[in-house]
Amino acid sequence: MSKTLNRPIRILVAKVGLDGHDRGAKVIATSLRDAGMEVIYTGLRQTPEMVVNTALQEDVDAIGVSILSGAHMTVFPKIIEFMKQKQLTNVLLTGGGIIPESDMRKLKEIGVGELFAPGTTMESIVNYIRDWATEHRNF
Repeated sequence: MSKTLNRPIRILVAKVGLDGHDRGAKVIATSLRDAGMEVIYTGLRQTPEMVVNTALQEDVDAIGVSILSGAHMTVFPKIIEFMKQKQLTNVLLTGGGIIPESDMRKLKEIGVGELFAPGTTMESIVNYIRDWATEHRNF
């Protein structure tokens, strides 16, 4: 018998720092909403602490960070740090953007989930989040 969710997946889509390129984040947010997820979009220029506080307030299953600024090796570790401080250890941190493969590996080692490069299909992203939430957040 396969697992199913008893409620819609709640995901926070965030743009952190001075990265002002939000078209991709908006496309992702719309696609996740079209797939039946509840999406909270933070808008531009969020801090890692603001993202985690919003995730806590909104009781999300996942946080998706879109980053094109090259600050991924600062942003993701800071978010992980704040997630641990706020005991959000059962929330998926995922994201995408321009992130070299070697950095993706390092970020996964510290607890970041799958990171998606440009050109990844929306179906792949939706399925990854849905599968993770079904496995880890089905209460």
